[in-house]
Amino acid sequence: MEGDLIHINEWLKPLSWFYGFGVWMRNLCFDTGVLKEQSFDRPIICVGNITVGGTGKTPHIELLLKMLLPRHKVAMLSRGYKRKTRGFRLANAKSTMHEIGDEPWQMKEKFPEAIIAVDANRRRGIQRLLSDETTRDVDVILLDDAYQHRYVHAGLNILLTDYHRLITDDCLLPAGRLREPLSAKERAQIVIVTKCPLDMKPMDYRVIQKALQLRPYQQLFFSTFRYGPLRRLFTDTPGQEEELTPDTHILLLTGIASPHQMMMDLQRVTRHITPLSFSDHHEFKKGDIQQIEEAFTSLQGSKRLIVTTEKDAARLLLIKELSPIVRRHIYVLPIEVEILRDEGPAFTSSIHDFLHQSS
Repeated sequence: MEGDLIHINEWLKPLSWFYGFGVWMRNLCFDTGVLKEQSFDRPIICVGNITVGGTGKTPHIELLLKMLLPRHKVAMLSRGYKRKTRGFRLANAKSTMHEIGDEPWQMKEKFPEAIIAVDANRRRGIQRLLSDETTRDVDVILLDDAYQHRYVHAGLNILLTDYHRLITDDCLLPAGRLREPLSAKERAQIVIVTKCPLDMKPMDYRVIQKALQLRPYQQLFFSTFRYGPLRRLFTDTPGQEEELTPDTHILLLTGIASPHQMMMDLQRVTRHITPLSFSDHHEFKKGDIQQIEEAFTSLQGSKRLIVTTEKDAARLLLIKELSPIVRRHIYVLPIEVEILRDEGPAFTSSIHDFLHQSS
């Protein structure tokens, strides 16, 4: 059910009040013009959230890339979380995860025709994109996880909220997981409830819609994950391609913020799942490798697989110490986003309408 992963630390609520006051003052400075937002002469779409933790930003950015790239020259700007470099970086075919971060690397691998750049300072990053000779003719810029980066004025803000961690059920840090008060949702033109179960009832939609209390100018969509066929992570290892069956024993290896929905979805195929979860963007160390080896060895059954995400694949590919048997059994489960209630065309129209109005 919605909100089933919310946990409030009641004893930290006094600290949340102080945190909230600071956030309120910052937003007030932007709203009154004390702190300046900078506008640019290109359409800018921001995809973000007001919570700590994963809401599915990367798959939704990829949905936009897939939608826009056939007709537009698209740039995606991210901060490149946990990369080993600083400042502005423009990705190319030889860029590594350490140079640009795991999520931008993943997007460049999947969409080589897209312009992928990283810079913690989004304003500077956009200026570089629009001044560089190879990227200045970009049609539209996507900002990843920049809902709080108000120094840039985005023409279209898309706010994501996890079905299992609805913002209406949460509270501010540190008692809860909200980065901003619930009122911050009013900056968004589109709100998407992500990671929804496929068996949602009409009543479920209505309950969430009522709880969010959106403004007339805001559109509400619901999305879920769809999974592609398994693909081998290490293509240089021998072995046949695999499919998930009720007899498959899975070691679900993840280093993402919220693997809960993926776990639930896989349980529809097989109940033989052993989760091995690390923190978001986790960089695997020697002890982690040993833990992976031992967990895989302990799996029962004749058909054993290690299943991981595309995001984790970027970091797992860098591990040289994995044993041959583990390398042979690691598979990546691709994730795509689907807009529910047959509203995919309406979502697409909203994006194209924004670009048409901006031009």
